Amino acid sequence: MNKRSIIILLLLVLAVVPAEAQCAMCRAVLESEESGNAAEGINNGIIYLMIFPYLLIGGVGYAIYRMRKKAKEANSEASGL
Repeated sequence: MNKRSIIILLLLVLAVVPAEAQCAMCRAVLESEESGNAAEGINNGIIYLMIFPYLLIGGVGYAIYRMRKKAKEANSEASGL
C-alpha cells in the first residue's frame, strides 16, 4: 500500500456522516415524545458506542503495519551487510 492510498483510507475513515440509527421499538417510543431530547440522547449514545470497534480495528491495523515495517527494515539491513 502506498502513501497516497493510506491517506485516502484515513480520510474516508475520518469523514463521518451523522447517522440516526435506532431499533424500531425505540424509534416508536421516542417519536411520541414532543421535545426530542431523549431521541437525540439515544442517537448520540448509539454513535458513541459505534466508535470503539473502529478504534480497535484501527489500532490492530496500525500495530500490524508497524510490525511489517520493522520486519522490512530488518530484512533490508540484513541484506545490506
